[in-house]
Amino acid sequence: MRHILGRPRRRFLALLGTAALALGGAIALPGTAQAANILTNPGFESGSLSPWTCTGNLGSVVSSPVHGGSKALQGAVTSSDNAQCSQTVAVQPNTTYSLSGWVRGSYVYLGVNGGASTWTTSPSAYSQLSVSFTTGASQTSATIYVHGWYAQGTYYADDISLDGPGGGGGGGDTQAPTAPSGLTSTGKTSSSVSLRWNASSDNVGVTAYDIYSGSSQVLSVSGTSATVSGLSPSTSYTFSVKARDAAGNVSAASNSVSVTTDAGSGGGTGFKQAAPYLYEGWGDPPSPSTVMSATGIKWFTMAFVLDSGGCTPAWDGSRALTGGVDQTAINQIRSAGGDIVPSFGGWQGSKLGANCSSSSALAGALQKVIDAYSLKAIDMDIENTDEFENEAVQAKILTALKTVKANNPGLKTIVTFGTSTTGPTYYGNRLIEQAQSLGANIDVFTIMPFDFGGGSDMYGNTVNAAEGLKAKLKSTFGWDDATAYSHIGISGMNGLSDQQENTTPAIWTQIRDWANSHHIARLAYWAVNRDRPCPGGGVVSNCSGISQNTWQFTSITAGFTG
Repeated sequence: MRHILGRPRRRFLALLGTAALALGGAIALPGTAQAANILTNPGFESGSLSPWTCTGNLGSVVSSPVHGGSKALQGAVTSSDNAQCSQTVAVQPNTTYSLSGWVRGSYVYLGVNGGASTWTTSPSAYSQLSVSFTTGASQTSATIYVHGWYAQGTYYADDISLDGPGGGGGGGDTQAPTAPSGLTSTGKTSSSVSLRWNASSDNVGVTAYDIYSGSSQVLSVSGTSATVSGLSPSTSYTFSVKARDAAGNVSAASNSVSVTTDAGSGGGTGFKQAAPYLYEGWGDPPSPSTVMSATGIKWFTMAFVLDSGGCTPAWDGSRALTGGVDQTAINQIRSAGGDIVPSFGGWQGSKLGANCSSSSALAGALQKVIDAYSLKAIDMDIENTDEFENEAVQAKILTALKTVKANNPGLKTIVTFGTSTTGPTYYGNRLIEQAQSLGANIDVFTIMPFDFGGGSDMYGNTVNAAEGLKAKLKSTFGWDDATAYSHIGISGMNGLSDQQENTTPAIWTQIRDWANSHHIARLAYWAVNRDRPCPGGGVVSNCSGISQNTWQFTSITAGFTG
């Protein structure tokens, strides 16, 4: 039997500070070598990160707080990314180097890949870290890093120094990497262009890729994709990429690609949807036409399409796909000028994603529903261990969505999944990474910011979770802020959640206003069945458990325009 609210959420277990202590590693003694600092841009005074590269695009240069000069590094740590920023330099074999730097924050680490590291906690003032290491007998490069710790807040770093002799000469690396190939544009807005290319090879290793607009270098990244921002609308730009190794050897340029930015502003899919959940399976289902007339809502997310056996779709796994109460509700909605997006999955029941034998079989099941209702969009609500926490099933679902998207031009695909208070959990991150790897072209990644043990600040936790999702989308797809926001959805819960979190009408209004101001793609909540008052009524299926006006959450949601 489905849980009373259908969608309980596992709590995200944040790493504790004691874990950071346990994983900190041995603290090496400070080195005594006094020589020139061989790091480039050690105090970030250039105003850019280059040649430092940061995981998740979570590093930035700030003007406060600083230790020296006018700039410093800021690392925006999340629950799933420690915001590691690194730089690779040429070194000499069998040589001792002294690494030091000034850091500020909770659990900040400084070290060298494969070697010594040290850490400190200093949340309110800069503190110096120092460590020494000796290179190997044939080592010609070293990667220096600084990072924070998961879910422990933003850190800052400044005036990082690696003292010792530089590499090169005396038989050092003089071989340049091969030129990057296959440069192509993967997306654009009025102010940005996203690029991707094939990796270069090198006798030692590629450490960075420099992106050029014409003859000017505009960006440096460690991976094989990037988004160039700050461009002008309706303007043609020509881009190329060069690879660079630790010794400073630079490859020939890649092929060139010319892109004209869009007119106007913004980016992404252009898809906007205010669509609260409506469930015909319990909770005194209201007349959708009555709700529409009272609130102005146009879209509903219809829950849930499950497997009735043999990879056969049915409403709730038991009600016929057509001809029953679900179709009656859909006909009412469409007669009133609205439309629906069916949600496949949920927390309980027999899921098509888990039970269909292959991605092609799953695509066939989805297609039956698409054909039955001439759908414009579908939502895959991926939860629990059978789908969300099974990477093979994740891949099956994403591949099926890719298939139906290709076979139904204009169809929008949505994936909905749980979250921590600071962004996607491990499996959420994995889902996003698989979507990119498979080329699934998902239109909207929707998080459910409730039942995550988030405490009383439902607005703050929802925004933080959405910002964490934005950061992950940026780092995975190479999107700019506007494009990432335009691929985000929020699906909340009105009134009391299973964990007694309370989202009031005032809080939901704040969330809606944030969603509008950041131009996200989708706003939903669970569920219209509960959009009725029953103060003190607890967590039940046909009312919110709090004081509110009838259909108040739906009216607020109807004000979402993106």
